Amino acid sequence: MSARELIEVVLDRGSFESWDRPIEDEPATGQPSGAGASYREQLRRAAERAGTDEAVVTGRGLMRGRAVAVVVSEFAFLGGSIGRAAAARITEAVVRATGEGLPVLASTASGGTRMQEGAPAFVEMVRISRALMAHKAAGLPYLVHLRHPTTGGVFASWGSLGHITVAEPGALIGFLGPKVYEALYGEAFPAGVQTAENLAAHGVIDGVVESADLPVLLDRALAVLVDPPTAPALTRRTGEAGPADGWDSVLRTRRPDRIGVRELLRHGATSTVRLTEPDASILVALTRLDGQPCVLVGQDRSQNKAMGPTALRQARRGMRLAEDLGLPLVTVIDTPGAELSREAEEGGVAAEIAQCIATLATLKVPTISVLLGQGTGGGALALLPATTVIAAEHAWLAPLPPEGASAIMHGDTTHAPTMATTQRITATDLQATGTVHHIVPEPADDAPESLAKALAAECAAHLTTDR
Repeated sequence: MSARELIEVVLDRGSFESWDRPIEDEPATGQPSGAGASYREQLRRAAERAGTDEAVVTGRGLMRGRAVAVVVSEFAFLGGSIGRAAAARITEAVVRATGEGLPVLASTASGGTRMQEGAPAFVEMVRISRALMAHKAAGLPYLVHLRHPTTGGVFASWGSLGHITVAEPGALIGFLGPKVYEALYGEAFPAGVQTAENLAAHGVIDGVVESADLPVLLDRALAVLVDPPTAPALTRRTGEAGPADGWDSVLRTRRPDRIGVRELLRHGATSTVRLTEPDASILVALTRLDGQPCVLVGQDRSQNKAMGPTALRQARRGMRLAEDLGLPLVTVIDTPGAELSREAEEGGVAAEIAQCIATLATLKVPTISVLLGQGTGGGALALLPATTVIAAEHAWLAPLPPEGASAIMHGDTTHAPTMATTQRITATDLQATGTVHHIVPEPADDAPESLAKALAAECAAHLTTDR
């Protein structure tokens, strides 16, 4: 797509208003002696071919009725390369968006810095990045869409600073262009590395999205990032939770039909946008729990996988995202524990747990931890220290699974049921010691959907009062 075509797809019809001022006639800046006329001719032909006066188009428009700023590359203009004039246009648009309190939607398609202008254009990536960091520091969203191709200085600056970053299918995305690599090293760059799909699989970007589907994604994201909270619609559960048997709770939370974070989102949330998941044991999402916008970081029991360093780094990314956007953070604890392996130790699993605890404990936005099911060891502790801790009646928290505690204390696992009682791991025990603040009862006839809605309602009630 051209820049104009993409704008027509993403923005409400007829809402785009250009911010682009005429480009000053300084095309020879940074050129070797005598190159000015040749470069001017290249620019003239590029403008004629692309239908734009530079490699970027900027402006303001509406996205499903919400005011947004857009910065869109035009690849037909000298391969979308960024010279000083294009860089100034991007920077001015970001600064204006910050001043007007608008989210910025950027769509890149560029080979990087414009070689005709050399170093003076190259260092402009710093100025663009500085403006974007000021925009983000103001708590304003920056969303990035990478088109084919996006490489070089563009990918290494404003293409990689988004709160959310997606790419179009099959797009070439990478730092060093494959032609340059082959010219420098005499061999082709390894196939399949610099693709949108591979980068998404490795957590470099948040997903692969067809350009035609961008409006749906942006609508969901902006519903969380921009739209105000709405009045809760779900009903909170009343009544007291009875004293639970520790071993019974352990067995309940290990059952295949036990509710998990996916059910919580399916039945208790709307406008959910899931972000990159290179380790599927952790889910990070923008969502609205019973109408309340938040960032959710949850352990996914369906994977039946302990948390390793990568998963913990994902969790911390979600925490930082909440702080950057000024959104409440909800963590969902449901884990068999932290990974125990050579790879985990060498990957710094203990340090990652410590960093999660420290980050969560010092966030300035409202925080809620939901103890949903299993709460084993450091993997659970990493997501626990929130301002408010909510627990399902049969959720539990322990330094080790009861079988592990039994092995330490008795030399075998047969005393696990006893350890589940003596270690005081149940939700009611944890409430008595002040770790848990609120318990959501689980009646005998409970179903995953009804429990999910009750937990979402409890979270929404506290998100409403804690703001």
